[in-house]
Amino acid sequence: MSTADNRRGAMFMVAAMAAFAVEDALFKAATLQVPIGLSLLIFGTCGTVLFAALALSRRERILPLGGITRGLLIRSVIELVGRLFYGLALAFADLSSTSAILQAAPLVVVAGAVVVFGERVRWRDWVAIVIGVLGVILVLNPSGEALQPSAIFAVLGMLGFAGRDLATRAAPITVTNAQLGVLGFLVIIPAGVLVQLATQAPIQTPSPSAGLALLGASVSGVTAYSALTAAMRTGSVAVVTPFRYTRLVFALILAVVMFGETPDLIMLLGSALIVSSGIFALTRPKRR
Repeated sequence: MSTADNRRGAMFMVAAMAAFAVEDALFKAATLQVPIGLSLLIFGTCGTVLFAALALSRRERILPLGGITRGLLIRSVIELVGRLFYGLALAFADLSSTSAILQAAPLVVVAGAVVVFGERVRWRDWVAIVIGVLGVILVLNPSGEALQPSAIFAVLGMLGFAGRDLATRAAPITVTNAQLGVLGFLVIIPAGVLVQLATQAPIQTPSPSAGLALLGASVSGVTAYSALTAAMRTGSVAVVTPFRYTRLVFALILAVVMFGETPDLIMLLGSALIVSSGIFALTRPKRR
């Protein structure tokens, strides 16, 4: 890859992470007015429709030609877990801590690849993984007054997304990115139904502001996914991948501006450990 390609790839990656952060912030803003189950249901429906339209615009089928294979089914179930708990974390925990914990997902993917696919990594990468776990513990702040039990939702969501990324490797290569997007948002719909039934929250018509927030979150998600795909196809993976962590910067800014959050020193230190260990693990060449 040329320097210009890497520069464009990095810009696409930063744009994708900014859009993902906006998606999270708008979804959280909507849950302040609309029950979480109904929010998930509307969000999943909007995202499914948008990705289906994207697939049709590219002259692709909305769903894979071969149907839902075993690999896709496993991926969808794991993604349902990730989407469900991450949505709950956005609704009930701070945006800053939720976003920080999510940054540990690539480290879990590295460790999971050893177990699932038999890949080998150097001992230095295991050290980076341990440091990343310590960073997550600091973000959770189990000994401090700021501990939010609901932040455990973020850990479960992060594990679900890491499992989703691992399962993606088992999905047929003929499945397009738009089709994966349709499946990804489609699983949010039953997740919303489950939460709505469990909480028995009253079904209400979202206010115009809440409706626009959910629609904006869906549009941001589709935009982010498209920019992420462009980034990985434009620049070198080793150069582009570290820019994933700019998502945390955007999330922290939105958390302060939109929700008045004030991340403390311990949370910022934990975030720094997660990001630095993740960049180290992702940019070092691996042995298979």
